[in-house]
Amino acid sequence: MALDAPEAPVFSLDLPDPDSDAISTMEFLARLEQAWAVCDRFDLHTEIWRGRILRAVRDREKRGGEGRGTGFLQWLREREISKTRAYTLIQLAESADRMLAEGVLEEASVNQFSKRAFLETAEADPEVQLMISEAANDGQQITRKQVRRLADEFTAATSPLLPEEVRQRTAENLLPPRAVAPLVKELAKLPEEQQDDLRRVLREEPELVRVREVTSTARWLSKAAEAALAVRAFQQGELDFEKALQEAQRLDSLGLLADAVGQAQALEAAVLKLHTSWRRLNGLQERLWVESGSSTPHLRELLTALQSLSGSTLRVSLGELAGGKRVRLQLVEESPDQLEPPVLP
Repeated sequence: MALDAPEAPVFSLDLPDPDSDAISTMEFLARLEQAWAVCDRFDLHTEIWRGRILRAVRDREKRGGEGRGTGFLQWLREREISKTRAYTLIQLAESADRMLAEGVLEEASVNQFSKRAFLETAEADPEVQLMISEAANDGQQITRKQVRRLADEFTAATSPLLPEEVRQRTAENLLPPRAVAPLVKELAKLPEEQQDDLRRVLREEPELVRVREVTSTARWLSKAAEAALAVRAFQQGELDFEKALQEAQRLDSLGLLADAVGQAQALEAAVLKLHTSWRRLNGLQERLWVESGSSTPHLRELLTALQSLSGSTLRVSLGELAGGKRVRLQLVEESPDQLEPPVLP
């Protein structure tokens, strides 16, 4: 790579005139779509090389000693690149290098991909990568939609999470892969016992309506179970969450339960954040009160107004949209031995 007297690369696109009446709307949009695809591929090459550059900087720092890695972070700060962004680019470069090194993809064939299509391909199963790369090597333009369609077809035809009846009907084009692939994704999140129950339903009725219903059920089961792990209220006593899920499923109320558990998780998080802000405000208000005096009457007036938020009882206006109503909350810090079981209405 020659670094002396660098020349800016020529990058020019022939865009249609938006004020021209000589071109139809369909042709106008088609030419813009072409230009956008060129930008996408140009951007993909840039991103891959940026990832390789960042990887080189990072790996140089790994050589080590005390304070290693600080140079990499400083390099990022100077160029206003976040750490997350940097590692995303490094991952892209590593995916590209892996596909090229394995001989799956030819170097020039990267031009056939849009940026998002390449990222989708890098995350796909090896068999899907091979099929997509062969198409790219043959000169076909690869879009994200194509990659997703092929990945869905492969998943629906091969996943061991699906009953044979569903795989067979998918292979016979009686079930669309785009409906079956989400089912596989949701089943993978569930424990084996719940998977078996849902597979039993699909064996009895491997129809599209049932596939969608089971997908929805699996999604609600996983969402409820995931949220339940974070809800501290469920950690008291000997709660059997699995049986509660079964009962909600029997009532066809899994969606309601998942929403309730999700709201409980959000409410607990909001209370924890409220408690932290309340204690901090209380401390700041006290410090300012000590610093102020009779010579600062306006500051004292401001601090007095804050007492409605920093005391043990909070009063917060809900605003004009709520008719000027106020919410009053009382914060009482209790030790674990002071807690009492909740009383249901």
